[in-house]
Amino acid sequence: MKIKTLNYREGKKDILITPKEGEAMGTCATFNMKYVCCNVHVLKSVQNCPFECSYCFLQNYLNNGVTKAVGDTDSLMEEVKENINREPWRLFRMGTWELGDSLALEEETGQAARLIQEFGGLENALLELKTKSDCVDSILNIDHKGRTVVSWSLNTEHVIRTEEHGTASLEKRLEAIQKTADAGYLIGLHFDPMILHNDWEDGYTLLAGKVFEKISPHRVAWISIGSLRFNPEMKKKIENNYPDSRLTSAEMVLGDDAKVRYVKPLRVKMYQHLYRELNKYIRKDNLIYMCMERRDVWDKVFGYHPDSIGHLDYLFAESLYERYGLTGEPPQRVLYEKNFR
Repeated sequence: MKIKTLNYREGKKDILITPKEGEAMGTCATFNMKYVCCNVHVLKSVQNCPFECSYCFLQNYLNNGVTKAVGDTDSLMEEVKENINREPWRLFRMGTWELGDSLALEEETGQAARLIQEFGGLENALLELKTKSDCVDSILNIDHKGRTVVSWSLNTEHVIRTEEHGTASLEKRLEAIQKTADAGYLIGLHFDPMILHNDWEDGYTLLAGKVFEKISPHRVAWISIGSLRFNPEMKKKIENNYPDSRLTSAEMVLGDDAKVRYVKPLRVKMYQHLYRELNKYIRKDNLIYMCMERRDVWDKVFGYHPDSIGHLDYLFAESLYERYGLTGEPPQRVLYEKNFR
């Protein structure tokens, strides 16, 4: 069947259930040896989403904006098992969020529920579902066996209101986090992208406090921090698609990953502020990391940096083993550092 080509916005109106096409499992598209990357793997099971985030890279990435979800989860899982069985010593973290929202379409597709059940039977893989929605009711009663982390992209109420159009409000996201944690799932928190706006310090201070009113830090598997970044050619797309957005008015510099981002002193200031606020609530054993930053920025914010991409991948496995017993044997750092991919 020939699929009609639609643009990014037109494609949000309908959902097409498709078979798996080509390889679905891969490395996160932002992987870059010049930055400290977390080495997460992705499962391309959804494409596009119903939301309208002004900074979304999909508006400059998708050749065909048709919203698609893979209906044949058996084929997805065959590929997953084939890959993870080659490295039984590794704990694979695998997300379905690279090309869309993991849960926004769940009521229509049921895809996440099937993947949760399948990952429950795997010994060396975790599924990460990442969302800006509150669509969790259909997954609350699934026997996930602790093998799924449900994550939220979180931002200040100002950013949600002005840049994340159509997404769940902060209050609804936090209520969904609480329900999901109460159902026994581990939770991931992604404060990314941090965005500069009037009173941003107060906004992120309030955000950190509200999050941990709803969830115990013990249930938080990992926390990421990142800032606004996009390809230079996306600037015009943002301005055309979202003329009221102020995203492109900030001073930005081009990085080695060919993305523009805030100047380093400002990024460091933003990260340091949020990290201080999070430290009022998190525990020493909570894993917190930065997305797409260099070692010197880690040093300025956290006071340390991982020795390599493989080392950070190992730190995830070590944390999940020590806190939740998610790997049968203690992870071996030497294997992660020699074999990262």
